[in-house]
Formats: sequence, C-alpha cells, structure tokens
Amino acid sequence: MRALLILALALAACAPRAAPVLHSATSSAPRPANFADSDAQDFGRVSPADHPVHGIDLSKFQTAVDWPTARANGVNFAFIKATEGGDAADPLFRAHWQGAAAAGVPRGAYHFFYHCRPAIEQARWFIAHVPREPGALPPVLDMEWTPTSPTCRTRHSADHIRSEAQIFLNALAAHYGQRPILYTAIDFFEDNQLWRLQGTEFWLRSVAAHPHDLYGGQAWSFWQYSSTGRIDGIKGNVDLNTFAGSHAAWANWLSARSQ
Repeated sequence: MRALLILALALAACAPRAAPVLHSATSSAPRPANFADSDAQDFGRVSPADHPVHGIDLSKFQTAVDWPTARANGVNFAFIKATEGGDAADPLFRAHWQGAAAAGVPRGAYHFFYHCRPAIEQARWFIAHVPREPGALPPVLDMEWTPTSPTCRTRHSADHIRSEAQIFLNALAAHYGQRPILYTAIDFFEDNQLWRLQGTEFWLRSVAAHPHDLYGGQAWSFWQYSSTGRIDGIKGNVDLNTFAGSHAAWANWLSARSQ
C-alpha cells in the first residue's frame, strides 16, 4: 500500500499543471473608473458613466504603463495592439501583454486591417505574433478606412470588405477557439453595411454620442468613447472604453470566454 501511495504521489508531481485562467472572478472584480478626459464630451441622456465596467485600448504610443496602478484606478480590461497589415508588429505588444496579465487585467490583442492585403495573409501574421492563452479576451479585428496611409488607401466594394472580414474572423476563431470581436467607426460601418455580418460581436467607436444613437440600435459589447483619456499609471492620453452590461453581465461574459 505504501509503495502504491509513493507511486501515486510521484505521478501527480510529474503531471502537467493546468494553465491559469487570467481573468478569475477574484482578479477581475470590476473597479470603479477613476478616469479623467482632456477633451470630455457631453453625451446627453446616456453617457459612459451609465455603464459600470470600463477599460482601455493601447499600443506603442502608451510608452509607460504602471499596470497595478491603472488596474486600481478602474482599468478592468485592455485591448492591446499586436499587428497591422501583413508585415508590421507593435514593438510594445509583448511588454503590455505581460504587464496586464501580471496585474490581473483581462486583456486581448487587436489587429489593424490593411485593405490592400489579403485577409488570410493578415490572419496568419496576427496568429504568428499573438499567443493562444487560456483566459485571454477574444482577439479583435480593427477595420477602418485609411485615407492618409502612404501605402494602403484601397477602397474595395462593401461585398468584398465583408467577405475579407469573414475570412479573417473565421481564421482566428478556428485558431483561438473563440469568435473575434470587430472594431469599427461609423463611416466604415455604414459604407460597408457591417450589420450584415451575422453573428458578429461589435466594438464601436463613438466619441460624441451613445452608440445606440449613432449606429441605429446595433448591438455592441464594447464602446470606445474617448481617445483623450487620462488615467493614473499611464503616461499621456489613452483610449477609453466601456462594456455594454452590468457587473453581473461582465462576469458572465468573461466566464463564457474562459471555457
């Protein structure tokens, strides 16, 4: 019996440990948003303050982030730029990715889409740079027009745009095991009739009105309401966002993406 016990303990010690879920119920309990805004807007009847769960998106332009301080001041989630096009990667992605995780901030990565590059090529580029980790938020496809780009000002038809979006979303869903979120702005949303992408979860930019007013009642999970936010722990301006639902809805949303 003693020999069997010793063998069992030895096998248990050698067994692989499950990877930790990054957004546990304890570490992800929402903190009130202690945010300022250097160009605050009047949103009227329904404002960002009416939504209780706030977070940020960021890139190489946020050069210094004290993640524990940012977390304590209400950064309850972060979307971090990883890649763009098919040959560019954000140099601070890894530092932001690891820093957010160490502070218990649920985080996901996003890709800025170039309309002059094939979607599958861009999906492969993103996958090559963003790890597949238990507990990460869904990846994000950022689709906007790029009229000032020196290399990629292509404007395809709406049908082509939606087809390319679907290719990218499907490729990432197959790799990461969860459907990506699509971020966009109102002109791109309307020009390409993105509401026709059935089953797509949206993150909408709207810096002067509530998304329900600007996007015709389109359902959304995240709302980017400012690009001039100020948060203790983050140097300079940062984009501010809020989740659509209550604290309980946020917990349920996270739980559904931890499976």
